[in-house]
Amino acid sequence: MKFNRHVSPIENDVQDRTSDAWKALCRYIDELEASEAEEFSPLKALGPELYAGIFTLPESIGKLKRVTKIHLYGSKLKRIPPEIGEMTALTHFDVYTSYGLQWFPYELTRCENLVQSRVSIRVLYGNYKNRLHFPWLKGNPVSYHGNTVKCSVCGCEISYDKTWQLWISLKVGTDVLPLLVNSCSKQCTDSLPTPHPNYVQHAHRGGTSIEQPSDSDEMTVTAMSQRQERPENAAATSYVSKQTESQKLPLLKVIWKIWKK
Repeated sequence: MKFNRHVSPIENDVQDRTSDAWKALCRYIDELEASEAEEFSPLKALGPELYAGIFTLPESIGKLKRVTKIHLYGSKLKRIPPEIGEMTALTHFDVYTSYGLQWFPYELTRCENLVQSRVSIRVLYGNYKNRLHFPWLKGNPVSYHGNTVKCSVCGCEISYDKTWQLWISLKVGTDVLPLLVNSCSKQCTDSLPTPHPNYVQHAHRGGTSIEQPSDSDEMTVTAMSQRQERPENAAATSYVSKQTESQKLPLLKVIWKIWKK
């Protein structure tokens, strides 16, 4: 599947919170909390028809303190709320073939026990496979449900007009993910970790002007070009030339003998 590098506007208000699918999902989360279950699998609980009507997760997922595994294979999700960072027992995170998920909340890094992830990386903003452009956050902010948001770093509650939103690429589980940061101050912004070395080396606002490293195809072409320029290739060429010269010697000897006769 080939994806366009074009940057689309960020879509907000993605979920109809009056739908049967949403109500069923909220009930399912309440039941999981009460039962202290360890796996979150809405497809199995809701069935494919209702599952297809889910485009984000309720903020109440933060209540699932005992859940260790999230199964969201083939979902229609377009975003995951920051409250996922409150799922401190989480070890496995599977959103494979959820092609609407092109970024994740920075709060996912708070799931310190998360060791295994499965993500369709080709759709991710900035991924090394094709370096999709990050949406420009200036004038195109991400908004969640409600009038305020919590700082991704210190956790203080702030209004959207006081929020500085940034992209950063970090390894979470087994994948490098594009993460959205909601920062309340320069101090919180400056305290962000160093991005993964194969990605933009600073937190940024996105847009097509952000210079990203080469994608995998460009890196392959560069590597091949460098191989052709290496000294060992020159040595190999010299060896072939010497072989050709040595093959010519017997023929010259034969010609010399014939001439002498």
